[in-house]
Amino acid sequence: MIGQRVRARAPLRLGFGGGGTDVSPYCDTHGGAVLNATIDLFAHATVETRMDGRVALHAADRDIAWDGPAALPLAAPPELRLLAGVYARCMAEFAGGRPLALTLTSYADCPPGSGLGSSSGLVVAMVEAMRRLLGVEMTPDALARLAYSIEREDLGLAGGRQDQWTAAFGGLNLMRFETDGQVGVERVPARPEVLRELESSLVLYFTGVSRESAAIIDAQTANMRSGSARSLEGLHALKAGAFDMRDALLAGDLGRLGALLDAGWISKKLTADNISSGAIDAVHAAAKAFGVLGGKVSGAGGGGFMMFVVEPTRREGLKRLLTGFGGTAQGCRLEERGAESWTVQGTKA
Repeated sequence: MIGQRVRARAPLRLGFGGGGTDVSPYCDTHGGAVLNATIDLFAHATVETRMDGRVALHAADRDIAWDGPAALPLAAPPELRLLAGVYARCMAEFAGGRPLALTLTSYADCPPGSGLGSSSGLVVAMVEAMRRLLGVEMTPDALARLAYSIEREDLGLAGGRQDQWTAAFGGLNLMRFETDGQVGVERVPARPEVLRELESSLVLYFTGVSRESAAIIDAQTANMRSGSARSLEGLHALKAGAFDMRDALLAGDLGRLGALLDAGWISKKLTADNISSGAIDAVHAAAKAFGVLGGKVSGAGGGGFMMFVVEPTRREGLKRLLTGFGGTAQGCRLEERGAESWTVQGTKA
């Protein structure tokens, strides 16, 4: 196995509707539903075996690296907890508990805290690379479940369930999060021309503000546990909106989808006080005045990427408008494939 190198990638996602209903305790009590789609931005991982008895971890997009003896647990700094957590669990699950000497590198095509599910995407990509390196077969559901366990149980990081399953499966899906912990992934069979029109209508705007989603999720969870009627009302509406958005896409009604995005954003803001900000509200108001069909923040809120649906011939004008707020605007393509890995040519795995 010496000298083997494997790469993997997992797609990032846009959350259209239902985000937050995949977070405990809501989904444990009521069941959650989320509509999301993967896009042509990815989380990446490379793992390479080595002969010197050491482990190197490198978060390349943040320029943070660590090197030390191959031992469990690794003495890596907290900034590399995702990489260290994946290494520890994969050694336990795939290598019989033996600490193998290797280099693990990760990076994502977006800034941390962007609201595109990059943290979970990175974990999925790293697990996918490790399982291929060690010759382990996994279904997308098993891959997602292991990544979820690493993040939420091993590392104790707050968050929901959608990102791991989205990164593992890929595509446009309605996901159901049952009260017994089971996850159902239903591909939305929208017509190809509807998907191309949606792709042509999407504009992403990065606010320039990266945020820690855990703080927002903690606030939402606290509201839920305290019995906040306002928060519960918002989550119920978000779940219903996921089904309504699916139906709008099946009907090819992007105007309806846009209106539901706006309604979902209003509901989302009911779940916690730190979901939005004055700057985010100003961007949304300007986009509405411009004539977008609808829009919202992707992910937990508080910053990161906003997404808008606009008539395609007006997309460039919207991008110019949004750029005036100091962030960056771009289009995107939908991605149908989930996590994938490959052996680098000239090596064996």
